[in-house]
Amino acid sequence: MEIALLFFDFMVLLFAGISVGVAMLMASIINVLVFGFPPTIVAERMLNSLNSFTLVAVPFFILSGVIMNRAGLTSRMVDVSKAFVGHFRGGTAHVNVVANMILSGVSGSASADCAAIGSMLIPTMKKEGYPAGFAAGLTAAASCMGPIIPPSILMVIYASMTDLSTGRLFLGGAIPGLMIGISCMVIVAWKARQIGFPRHERVPFRARGRILFGAIPALLAPVIIIGGIVSGYYTATEAGVAACVYGLFIGIVIYRELGWKDVAPVMAEGIEMTAIPMFLLASGGVFGWLLTIYDFGPLMVDWMKAYHFGPITVLLVVAVLLLIAGIVVDGLAALLIFVPVFMPLVPAYGLNPIHFALLIIIMIMIGTITPPVGMQIYIASAIGKVSISDMTCWPFVWAMMVVAVLIIFFPSLVTFLPDLVYGPSP
Repeated sequence: MEIALLFFDFMVLLFAGISVGVAMLMASIINVLVFGFPPTIVAERMLNSLNSFTLVAVPFFILSGVIMNRAGLTSRMVDVSKAFVGHFRGGTAHVNVVANMILSGVSGSASADCAAIGSMLIPTMKKEGYPAGFAAGLTAAASCMGPIIPPSILMVIYASMTDLSTGRLFLGGAIPGLMIGISCMVIVAWKARQIGFPRHERVPFRARGRILFGAIPALLAPVIIIGGIVSGYYTATEAGVAACVYGLFIGIVIYRELGWKDVAPVMAEGIEMTAIPMFLLASGGVFGWLLTIYDFGPLMVDWMKAYHFGPITVLLVVAVLLLIAGIVVDGLAALLIFVPVFMPLVPAYGLNPIHFALLIIIMIMIGTITPPVGMQIYIASAIGKVSISDMTCWPFVWAMMVVAVLIIFFPSLVTFLPDLVYGPSP
């Protein structure tokens, strides 16, 4: 009864046009009042859900993404991508994917990557004759690598919710993230041959060297962030701080695209971008706590065991449920709602927690490019000035689904790097 009312209130509020964060909070407050919990528990759970040293990394990674974009690091990454893949048929589309792949190693945010790369490449692709819907759809899909290739804001949040190793999660996302990038490039190559996309002239070898040399400070950013975490030199939170300091140093001293007068506006933009996810985290903390005390997770385990589901079937069911949820719920909200529900499945079926976490994050990211709720499709459609119904998203959705299925059947695609660096999971 309690669970049914909680979800019923949430869905009613959602379809009434209330934002996801407010809908979760209001549904939780109604549930608390109806079933006799002390009202102060709402404020307490909201505060406790944000009271985490690990979560301090979130605003710093968001700020680092803003700094990288304003400091000229993103444009250098695009230049390197053009130099090495721009001569392929559909070159600018391939550049879009490769640039997103490189930027994913810095920002950890799909929305930031979509806005940064999209603002540079969607108008360019339209001028070169690419359909606007394809340019926007590709950008939205390629940006999904942001939270999968390390570092990742979603992984930081997941780690704070489950006490998993952030370093293991980061390494677990490296191979699946690259696979998603390659799958997007396969779709681009297919469409390029089918439609006849343009290609650029091959950049001479010496010119490639100059471009690569000029971009070394930008390309070192992912190495500094990920290398420090994996080596144990600093935590994910400290890595976020290091990324901000490094970005400011490169932007002010090396590339000189930032001045000291730009620091305050950059900080303000970072704070503004942090407000929404932190409010979602606070609201989701109350919602997830209610699901936990109502034993929704164990109820799901009992239901699956009643039907004699095996581990592979459980993972496929979770993937399908998250794909459906992504149609109506934003990515971060889906993480906050479903992680407390699905986590009891891990010990019940002997699943590897890192493998399970990556499957959840990948399926959530696929949801961000499925209409009508996907955040990335809204950003890309606004930049490309194209309606969501005209965007070419589904070929990329199916390509990413193939990657998800491969991960389900071959867990070592996720666990190989974490086990290589940290040893086998306990």
